[in-house]
Amino acid sequence: MGWHIKNNELRIVKIDKVKIEAYNVKSIFFKDKLSSLAKPGQFLMAWIPGVDEIPLSVSFASDGLAAVTVKEVGEATRALNKMAEGSLIGIRGPFGSHFKIFGKRALVVGGGIGSAPLLLLINKLLRNSVKTLFIEGAKMHSEILFQDQLNLLRDEYDLEIVFTTDDGSYGVKGLVTDVAERYLSKRRFDSLYACGRESMIRKLFLLSEKYTVPMQASLERIMRCAIGICGSCVIGKYRVCRDGPVFDSKQLREINNEMGRFKRDFRGDKVPID
Repeated sequence: MGWHIKNNELRIVKIDKVKIEAYNVKSIFFKDKLSSLAKPGQFLMAWIPGVDEIPLSVSFASDGLAAVTVKEVGEATRALNKMAEGSLIGIRGPFGSHFKIFGKRALVVGGGIGSAPLLLLINKLLRNSVKTLFIEGAKMHSEILFQDQLNLLRDEYDLEIVFTTDDGSYGVKGLVTDVAERYLSKRRFDSLYACGRESMIRKLFLLSEKYTVPMQASLERIMRCAIGICGSCVIGKYRVCRDGPVFDSKQLREINNEMGRFKRDFRGDKVPID
C-alpha cells in the first residue's frame, strides 16, 4: 500500500531530452527513479502545467531515466510536445499491470502510437532470450515509430520486424491484423502481445482464440485519477487503471462483448466506439 501511495505523489521533473520519432510524435525523456523502474505496459500520469494531466505509456525505463512517447491528438499532447529540454512537468506513477514474459516464441503487434509501450516489452523479451517477431502497423510511412531503435535490436538480438502501412508507402500494404493472421496460421507462438486501437485488439483477440495462443493486450480508456476512484476507465467489471491496462486472455474473454464496441465518454456514459 505504501508503495502505491508513494507512486501516486506528484513529482516535478525536468525534461532531459526530446526526440522526434515520427510525424507529430516525440519521445520525452526525464530523470525519475520511480518511473525508471516501470515494467513494460505500465503507465504514468503526466501533468502539463496550466493545461491538463494525461495518462501516457512508458516507452523507455533504465538507470534512473524514463521516457514517454507522445502523439499530438489534443490540447494536452500538443502542449507537451512543444516543451523543450529543461522544461518542467509533473509525473505520477508508474501505475497498473504489466506484460508478463513467458515462452520462447513471441508475436508482438503494435498499431500506431500503440507501439509506444511495446518498445520496452520487446527489449525485455529479447534480453530474456525470447525469439520475437514484431509487426508494426501505421497509416503511412511518416507515422512508423522507432525504426532506428528497432533496427539496432534486429542487429544485436536478431529481432524480426515487419512494417505494414495502410497506403502501401512502406513495408507490406494492408492492415496489421491481416499480416498477423498470416504468421499465426503458419507459425507456432507461445504468446501474443498487442497494443493499439481497440478494434485492432478485438480482431487479434479473436485470432488468438482461433489459433490458441495466449494473449496479453494493453487497453486504452479515459483516465482521470489512475487509482481506481473516478470510474471513467471502466470496461465490463474492470477498471483499466487498476486492473489493467494489460489484460490476459481470461480477462479479455470476460469483456469480449464490450471490447472494441463500447467505451466511456468524459461524463462516464457508455457510448459506441466509432
